[in-house]
Amino acid sequence: MSTDVTVLKLRAELLRELHRGEMLVLPNAWDAASAAIVAEAGFPVVATASAAISAMLGYPDGEGAPWQEMFAAAGRIARAVSVPVTVDAEAGYGMRPRELVDRLLDIGAVGCNLEDTDHRAGGLLEAETHAQWLAGVRSAADDAGVPIVINARVDVFLPVAGIPEAERVAEAIRRGRRYLEAGVDCIYPIGVREKRDIATLVSELPGPVNGNTGDFLDLATLREVGVARVSYGPRFYRAALADLKVAVQQLLS
Repeated sequence: MSTDVTVLKLRAELLRELHRGEMLVLPNAWDAASAAIVAEAGFPVVATASAAISAMLGYPDGEGAPWQEMFAAAGRIARAVSVPVTVDAEAGYGMRPRELVDRLLDIGAVGCNLEDTDHRAGGLLEAETHAQWLAGVRSAADDAGVPIVINARVDVFLPVAGIPEAERVAEAIRRGRRYLEAGVDCIYPIGVREKRDIATLVSELPGPVNGNTGDFLDLATLREVGVARVSYGPRFYRAALADLKVAVQQLLS
């Protein structure tokens, strides 16, 4: 491991504890420079965004980039800051649980997002099979002596899932409960847009819930309904590129 196991353990425990107090806000980073900006601003954790990192590397999101390049980029982020780093590891790149845990710890990460989209066959992974794999990740982390914080992304609200709108909340609850039983630390129902839906998920899931801001969900609303964690994905990366586009176009005028 590039970082002492005792340090990693302390960072993992801090990251877990931060899900139990004031809402944890994570403006996701994509390289060492953006990670340093987030940490220097005073945020207690740096989270990566797979869509931003894969785009920066020249690949499509959804495990379109080689995992070696994704982990190398995440490792540079972890080395750039002294706060806990949680990595968007997509669906785990087909790795066995122990391999995934070892590679996360090797780059100095103490948390991960793991989604239930099936990037090879399409749609969603079968919930029970995915839960068993998540349980393996938890067991491997325990064996390694670092309680990696697992944020299990539930993708039923995404179009790729093919879940009818009327069934999405119930399916998210079913999957979320099973993943929590498997030992994950937080459930991330990405793509929720309605206050009533995120409020129901917070109420029905026996664990922390990760939300996103949007047209009808600002930070105050998410805090009001009891969301434990808020992440932004590639939003700030895209905003930075948009600013760059305007700046360079102005050079031509």
